[in-house]
Parts: sequence; structure tokens; C-alpha cells
Amino acid sequence: MNKILVTGKSIEEARKNAAAQLGADVEEIMIEVIENATSGFFGIITKPCKIAAWIEGEEEVIEAPKPVEKKEEKPKKKERAIAQDKTEGEKIAKEFLESTLSQMGIEASLEITQTDEALEIVVSGENMGRVIGKRGETLDALQYLTSLVVNKDKEEYIRINLDSENYREKRTLALERLADKVAEKVLRNKRNLTLEPMNAFERRVIHSRLQGNEKLTTYSIGEEPSRRIVVSLAKDR
Repeated sequence: MNKILVTGKSIEEARKNAAAQLGADVEEIMIEVIENATSGFFGIITKPCKIAAWIEGEEEVIEAPKPVEKKEEKPKKKERAIAQDKTEGEKIAKEFLESTLSQMGIEASLEITQTDEALEIVVSGENMGRVIGKRGETLDALQYLTSLVVNKDKEEYIRINLDSENYREKRTLALERLADKVAEKVLRNKRNLTLEPMNAFERRVIHSRLQGNEKLTTYSIGEEPSRRIVVSLAKDR
């Protein structure tokens, strides 16, 4: 008779596994128990049941193939997958921005750099004021749209940082100077100050600049796009 050796958590499970491998109904399977299943603490199976199973009329003993264990994804493999996503994201970002800028009637070149944290994209050319927009609004919008396109159907989020003519750094320095002046005024006059509406990037700069001052506190009020920062004395907050 043609036998195979099969394992399972119980005799019945092993019999079903044998039926599946032999292409027969469970009722047609003949078995011989070689080892019973054993369990440890809390009934957890520590050793499966092992049986010899066959269909009458066949010869030869065949060892059933062991189930292939799915190995956990190695860190290096995951890193390679992320790097590949960034490479694909870089291509998508380039094509999207080139098409969008062309439709805006802007001739520009793109420099894209991959870092551990993000895709750093710098737009350069003539008349970059149209790319930046008033207080960086156009630049922010292009960055947001590029992020949506790049991260569509992606498991790992890819951060997009879009800049032109070093606007981000210049704006950050200007906002930090503003934060210092406002802080000085609040402490001198002992009165809260509410700043003009700012986008999320600008608000983060103000919050970050003043968070180390124990005498002051900052918080935001209102709804986008009219959300503002309030700088107040810590005791008042």
C-alpha cells in the first residue's frame, strides 16, 4: 500500500491533511498512529500528532513534504523595499512636477535628493516667485499635491520636502526673528498677543522657537486657513 507520513495538531486534523494530499475523501483514508500529539502549559501543542496514511491498493512509502515556513522579512529586505519605493517615488514626483509646472507656463529644472527622512526636491529657474507664491502658499500646495501623488497605494509613507531659492530657510529665519520680538513684547507688556493667520509650517516654527521659554506658552486658535497663534504668559495659560 502507498503510505505517506503526515502530521497535525490532532489525529483528525492529520487525517484531513492526508486526505488533501492524497486527493481522496477523509472516509477513504486508512491510518496508523505513529506518535500522539503532546501539549505543555495551557494546552499549547508542543509536539504534533504523526500518522501513516494510505489508500488501499497502493504501494511504496512516501514521506509527505513538510510545510514551508514563511520566514519573517529581514530588515535588509525591508530597507531595500523602502529604497525601491523612494526611487519609484522620485520618478513619479519628477514627472508630476514637470507636467504641472509646464501647465503653469513655468520653465524650471528639478534637483531631487533621497535622504533617510524624505525626498528633498529643489525647483530652480527664472521667475520662481510664481512657484513660491505669496508667503509660500503655491510652494506648499505643490508640495502637498506631490505628496498625494507619490504616496498613492504606498505602504511606507514617503515625506516630500519641496523648496525653491532657499525659501524655506529664509522664511524660517524670518519667523524666528518675529517670534523673538513677540516674546519680548509679551513679557514687557504682560499682555497676550495674537499673530496673523499662518499655515501649519509657519506655526510649527513659532511654537518650536518659543517652547523653551518657561515664562511663555503658545497655542493655536481658529480654523484653517485663518488659524492663528496666541503667545501668552505661562501663568495666564
